[in-house]
Amino acid sequence: MATVVDVRLTPISRKPGLSKTKLSAALGQAGIRYVHLRELGNPRDNRDGFRVGDADARDRYAHVLESPEGADALHSVRTLMAQGPVALLCFEHDHTTCHRHMVADAVRDAATAEVIQL
Repeated sequence: MATVVDVRLTPISRKPGLSKTKLSAALGQAGIRYVHLRELGNPRDNRDGFRVGDADARDRYAHVLESPEGADALHSVRTLMAQGPVALLCFEHDHTTCHRHMVADAVRDAATAEVIQL
């Protein structure tokens, strides 16, 4: 793994080691780059709907990805992918209930990249 891209809107966690500062330091010690792309975060008030598969919540997040900021952030992910393997990080265990699967789909479609859910 060359880079971990954190797609959480707010990169903080009550879980030890998952907040931005500690996570970035631990990954750096392992030779892995950490990049936080806030622009790819799912708005807080959209998360519950997204988790249960609400179509409106999915559409709202699609607009985040289509915004100029979202498009620039997706371009950044593609650039990082050209430099080596990239892992997308968020909090949800199941990628199907997390917005990161839409990020993965967007970069895969544009870069013909292989996506593996870990």
